[in-house]
Amino acid sequence: MIRAILFDLDETLFDHRRAVAHAATRWTESVCPGHELLPEAPALWLDLEDKHLPAWHAGECSFAEQRRRRLREFCRRLGLPAPADPDLAFAGFLTHYESAWAAFPDVHETLEALALLDDAPVPAVLTNGTAAQQEAKLRRIGLLDRVEVVLTPEALGAFKPDPECYRRAAATLGLSPCEVLMVGDNLLLDAVAPTRAGMHGVWLDRYRAEPAPSSPAVPRITTLRDLPDALDAVNSRGSGRPRRRTPEAATGRETAAFAMVTRTAMGGIAVPVPLG
Repeated sequence: MIRAILFDLDETLFDHRRAVAHAATRWTESVCPGHELLPEAPALWLDLEDKHLPAWHAGECSFAEQRRRRLREFCRRLGLPAPADPDLAFAGFLTHYESAWAAFPDVHETLEALALLDDAPVPAVLTNGTAAQQEAKLRRIGLLDRVEVVLTPEALGAFKPDPECYRRAAATLGLSPCEVLMVGDNLLLDAVAPTRAGMHGVWLDRYRAEPAPSSPAVPRITTLRDLPDALDAVNSRGSGRPRRRTPEAATGRETAAFAMVTRTAMGGIAVPVPLG
């Protein structure tokens, strides 16, 4: 029986792409009005997050330093003037980013639906972000008081997809990994890796990346509205009980997951990464 659900934050509960698109566009316009490459700014910013965040995860630089590296490369790639003070420039970007913070439309209704279930699972957040910023996001979008705890690498001492990250998260909740379901937008971090660590995983494929089917099998949903059905399926497999919902209700909501990590940029490009 699933006793808790760990939600990823960015692109699962929180609409990070929308906020990035707003911030990257507005900040670039403030530096160079009418820039010819302005439409490329949001996708470039997301690509540079993927490029520079791993250095912080690996302990090679501070969180602030990876931000500086990201901003410098962003300016270089777009042909913008190099910022004299990267920290001050990034603060300007953050002002625009924070002004666009919002939850996805399916989030609040899904949490309400889960809370009404018999033996409702405890909702919590497991994120690779910093505690201060991620808690600020949850507070702004009205979710901080609706989750039991916000778990970050600062508290756990490990980043997703390290197996210890998931095991320590379960232990913090007072549960064994098999009693926890992880759901999020990143196939590896939020579905495959937690499953390998003993949890259950559900991939939230909001942008319908749909790579070629492969193994391992992980349920896929395209909206959080389908999470109660996915949860019911996991509980039913574990207990041998028949499902409460009819098969028709779940048609198309659970498919095989794929040995591929997808990061869909603003233009809808799926980038394959071996799971190794």
